[in-house]
Amino acid sequence: MRIVILDGFCLNPGDLSWGGFEAIGEATVYDRTPVDNVDEIVRRIGGCEVVLTNKTPITRAILDRCPQIRYVGLLSTGYNVVDVAAAREKGIPVCNVPGYGTASVAQLTIALLLEICHKVGHHNRAVHNGRWSASIDYCFWDGTLIELAGKTMGIIGYGSIGKAVGEIAKALGMAVIATGPHPWAEGARPAPYVPLEELLGRSDVVSLHCPLFAETRGLINRESISRMRNGAILLNTSRGPLLVEEDVAQALESGKLCGVGVDVADMEPLPADSPLLRAPNCVITPHIAWAPLEARQRLMDIAVSNLRCFLTGSPENVVN
Repeated sequence: MRIVILDGFCLNPGDLSWGGFEAIGEATVYDRTPVDNVDEIVRRIGGCEVVLTNKTPITRAILDRCPQIRYVGLLSTGYNVVDVAAAREKGIPVCNVPGYGTASVAQLTIALLLEICHKVGHHNRAVHNGRWSASIDYCFWDGTLIELAGKTMGIIGYGSIGKAVGEIAKALGMAVIATGPHPWAEGARPAPYVPLEELLGRSDVVSLHCPLFAETRGLINRESISRMRNGAILLNTSRGPLLVEEDVAQALESGKLCGVGVDVADMEPLPADSPLLRAPNCVITPHIAWAPLEARQRLMDIAVSNLRCFLTGSPENVVN
């Protein structure tokens, strides 16, 4: 069996092993594949039965040109890069990797929040630049610092990651409310369900943990921001296109939002002219919430297990 991994570098820049796949078949690993070069994608997977991808698209046109493919595996939770309907029509299972990054994504979400509240990075740089040593007082701080205890966090998308973020928020003394596509009964989940508009109006911190679908694209825009509390904090460690970035930047510039923390962007890598780069009080990390070694090892292990389950006739984590 020939296995091709189209874009393996981000998962494994050298600190993990591809041995799990190599034990199954002849594995070819490409660090990167041009995402807009259909001919090159077809050339690389044209003779394989198993293809693994993270961000390289597998479209209907590509599947039409590669009739020998039997299995498409994701090296991610999201699967929007694969035409799952076309794969289903062709009898090709598409399997993703859910759950591997719950702890790490929740951890970074709270790290972004704490950075906004205490400006740890800024104050660390100030100290190293001599400002504390030169201070006439025993301490100094730039801007208003924020205590989270007693404030409300609203979580949009209350799956495993949303729940994990909520539990940490509760440990910090916050009240937690949540919303999702389907209401749940009072007491059925750790946080009470509220409709989206109510959540926006009640929350001091709004944290996004919902998938990117047509109905969630641009969910946070000028109109929805207008429903938020003045001075609220917005966090996005889910998918970049959930935000209309220009609207978010304008809300920061006007003071409607007091801080924004994001680990994802509408376009990645983040363009040099992104409105978020010019906005005040915007903390941006380069899509690293999923990247701790432990999380990437879990991803690798589940991806290998998915393929083994497919080969034994009992595929798991099938999204189509």
